[in-house]
Amino acid sequence: MKAKLFLLLIGFLTILSCTNETTEVEKKDTYVIDNYTKQEVDITMRDGVKLHTTIYTPKDVSKEYPILMQRTPYSSAPYGEDKMKSKIGPNVHLMKQGNIIVYQDVRGRWMSEGVYDNMRAYIPNKKENQSDEVSDTYDTIDWLVKNVENNNGKVGTWGISYPGHYATISTIDAHPALKAASPQACIGDFFFDDFHHNGAFLLSYFRAISLFGTYKDTPTDSAWYSFPKMNTQDQYQFFLDKGPLKNLNEYFQYDKLDVNATASKDKIDDFFWKEIVEHPNYDSVWQSKGIIQHMDKVPSSVATMIVGGWFDAEDLYGPLETYKGIEKNGNNNYNTMVFGPWDHGKWARNTVRNTVGNYYFGDSISLKFQSEIETKFFNHFLKGPGNGNTGLPEAYVFDSGKKEWKSFDSWPPKNVVKQDWFLSENQELTTNKKSAKAVDFISDIKRPVPYSEDIKTVFTPRKYMTDDQRFAARRPDVLVFETDVLTEDYTLAGDILAKLKVATTGTAADWIVKVIDVHPSDIEEDNETLQDHLKMSNYHLMVRSEVLRGRFRNSFENPEPFTPNKKTNVDIKLQDVFHTFKKGHKLQIQVQSTWFPLIDLNPQTYVDNIYKADEADFKTQTHTVFTDSSIEFSVLK
Repeated sequence: MKAKLFLLLIGFLTILSCTNETTEVEKKDTYVIDNYTKQEVDITMRDGVKLHTTIYTPKDVSKEYPILMQRTPYSSAPYGEDKMKSKIGPNVHLMKQGNIIVYQDVRGRWMSEGVYDNMRAYIPNKKENQSDEVSDTYDTIDWLVKNVENNNGKVGTWGISYPGHYATISTIDAHPALKAASPQACIGDFFFDDFHHNGAFLLSYFRAISLFGTYKDTPTDSAWYSFPKMNTQDQYQFFLDKGPLKNLNEYFQYDKLDVNATASKDKIDDFFWKEIVEHPNYDSVWQSKGIIQHMDKVPSSVATMIVGGWFDAEDLYGPLETYKGIEKNGNNNYNTMVFGPWDHGKWARNTVRNTVGNYYFGDSISLKFQSEIETKFFNHFLKGPGNGNTGLPEAYVFDSGKKEWKSFDSWPPKNVVKQDWFLSENQELTTNKKSAKAVDFISDIKRPVPYSEDIKTVFTPRKYMTDDQRFAARRPDVLVFETDVLTEDYTLAGDILAKLKVATTGTAADWIVKVIDVHPSDIEEDNETLQDHLKMSNYHLMVRSEVLRGRFRNSFENPEPFTPNKKTNVDIKLQDVFHTFKKGHKLQIQVQSTWFPLIDLNPQTYVDNIYKADEADFKTQTHTVFTDSSIEFSVLK
């Protein structure tokens, strides 16, 4: 069973922690075996904890090589010096051009000693023998440059998702040998990334909790956790039947207690789930784990390239805020960003056709990134002059509407202006405010708005980020506001702020805003892998979406209830976009209050802790959006 779980994990996490999608042909590739030697070492940290580290060194010892390192919680397998990965490094070019490639199991994971802490807090002023992920990275680099033969004294770090977070970590109080880092889809703050979005819990991540929260204090090369068994393919109905979040506690009781016994109902063995349940607000625990607050500690000696996907359902906040944090607080750093039409980590795949869900963006987009962007960046700073004259732009971004790359010398571009569109009567989206009338809808807790039409159980969701939103637009509990057919192209470049004016008959509510590109009815059908029930004709492409748990409208630290039936301001920041709504298309805004089971169900009556709410707390309510609400766009002129 554990072997099966291990294989399941590796399959799921290939895109998160590894570099390239492995095809059947690639499995037979012997390049690494033919050209590299492998060494496994346990490197001792300043507090005595040993971290398992795998080192791939080119067999050609006639020259010196830089070190490319990835630190990961997802295993540096395969273990054993006679067993080797089929692909190593950020991409095949960097593998074949010759680099020393290093993988390390972070503290408390797999073959490393210690106890894992999910997003371990950075300690700014450490005492002697006090460690965190920053010092672990520093100590590892220090050992590598002093002990690995034929290294040129220059180190680069990279990683996708959680390994991307550790790449960010490497830049803080960085070792002098670290010259280049590429945090990709990097987590920035767990209250806004992955498991939370603006305070709302990502219920769709339910099955991933145990991966991070099952206790382990001894090295192991086998999976020590198990995933919840849902015994259904209908996750919507599963979570609806389960009811309040506290009814999920039984899935995180690893001592296999009698969950029918009243005394064990609140028992939680999973330390990550316990952390989530006991800290519903943005308190000192979550604040201490955020890393983007420390971008002022990235020295100018470290060049950074932040990579993200415009349609990354897991980590979009992190890379955007990491880039902006370095720009704001940096010390004249070389800092560039690359954002393409990708879901989570797809830029590291070798596929030619670039699709996200049902939407096709073009061919060879990821391959071009690997050969012309990523490889150039690392070679310049690790093998080349390292003077910053890389030939790469400050911001290399893909226009997901025009389906083409653009280069800018800043992000957002300098020539953007803010423009408001109002959620007007008769489902109109207008550039002028016409009235302040109320538009009501009933939010029925027994029939929440689904986030997808798909009937399946996913580990973490991805494709919904480009899903056709017609199914939602045709529900009475989703408000729709739409422009006329556009007579010229309209390009958004930067952040979006929804400035809602709302009311509710209850004391609590979530608010979800979606920005949608409504395609013409005569558009070309260009995706051969489109789901059978869909057509591109009139496709409602979700360009950007976000939720705000209404209790946090004024403060994430100090939540507060709504006053029933009182008109209230709720501002929701949506993450940046770069998208052209083309001539002949329409721009649509959808507003709703449930998004299930992407996020958990709000009781719609205020309770101090939703994770401990009772069935009786959940009430159907009537919500109101007023037509003097507006959406502020960053428009490229």
